[in-house]
Amino acid sequence: MNVFLTGATGLVGGELLVTLSKRSEINKIYCLLRSQTVEVAEERLKKVFCLHDDVYDDNKIVPVLGNLFDENLTDSLKDNAMMNDVDVIIHSAANTSFSRFNDDAVEKANIGGLTKILMWAKQLPHLQTFLYIGTATICGKDVKDRVVKEDESPNLNATHLVKYTYTKMKGELLIREHLPEDKILIARPSIIMGDSRPIMPRSPVILWAMATINHLRLIPVNEHAQLDIIPVDYAAEAIVKLLFAKRKHSVYHISAGETGSTTALRLSKTLEAYFDEMPPFNFINKSLLNQVKHWTKGKLQPDSELYEYRKYLEYWKETFEDKSKLRLLFTGLDPYLDFMELGHVFDNNRLLEDVGIANSEPADVYMANSMNFVEKIDILEGAIDP
Repeated sequence: MNVFLTGATGLVGGELLVTLSKRSEINKIYCLLRSQTVEVAEERLKKVFCLHDDVYDDNKIVPVLGNLFDENLTDSLKDNAMMNDVDVIIHSAANTSFSRFNDDAVEKANIGGLTKILMWAKQLPHLQTFLYIGTATICGKDVKDRVVKEDESPNLNATHLVKYTYTKMKGELLIREHLPEDKILIARPSIIMGDSRPIMPRSPVILWAMATINHLRLIPVNEHAQLDIIPVDYAAEAIVKLLFAKRKHSVYHISAGETGSTTALRLSKTLEAYFDEMPPFNFINKSLLNQVKHWTKGKLQPDSELYEYRKYLEYWKETFEDKSKLRLLFTGLDPYLDFMELGHVFDNNRLLEDVGIANSEPADVYMANSMNFVEKIDILEGAIDP
């Protein structure tokens, strides 16, 4: 089997690359990378393997120069004759930014880039599977506090919190416009955070939100809402096993499900056990977030409910000094809080039945292995591009 992989240096793509490289069934893994030279691209790929001391096989892993924003990407892939033997395309690359300032870039990468890959995929003589790494959160914000099934999405009537989830929904529809159903495999991970192993995660994405919540300690979110969170190593293992499994479906949630989900309250207990020098966690109603924002601007009315938590306001002033830093943090954190409030749990019965993989550990359990990495995250730097 010969695989073409995008996003090979990203959070999920990097873990997929390493996991795929260990499969004897795979002959070549062609990795699309944005780079000036093949040598630089190869060095980037080697760093993916060096992070956790995995073996890099330069006979198996082949860098391919190109990027999703290149208008000539389809033609350059077609002109690369060595890739005519590709059997499987795994499209993991995506712009995952939640910031509205990046909406145009998100759409160009996630829709425009996907279109270029599909135009090439259609003419491959041996293509067996186009594996698209989507997201379970394409169900939108209209669905709340319940278990979500795969067949509920994509739904054009869904209301999206961020452009990212909208583009991933449109991506699924686009794939079906261009490829026959028997060649399509869609994996929808839920929220991916950290690694279940006591090793450095490939990316602080999502961990930034946890680190920020840890520093704030007064959190405007429902602490009992269910959170469907999985580690990146579990996501990669499940996706690769799914690729080789006898599948009954074309769409699968890669998720914690009812058994493995957690809550903000349970995660806070894990954080408190490690960071015990900070004030205890206190969860307040999401409606008070506007009061928090007014307080950071010095415009909060004297009779506001937020003043009931004066000791946390004093803690914020002492910790952050400049209130503009708090405004930056809450602006970046806002969409994460919105997602937490939804209480989504994504049904994973299809995955468990067809792959035979065990359920993921709940995040409040496995995240205990990553507390020293959470401690090192620069939350102000992360808030600039949440």
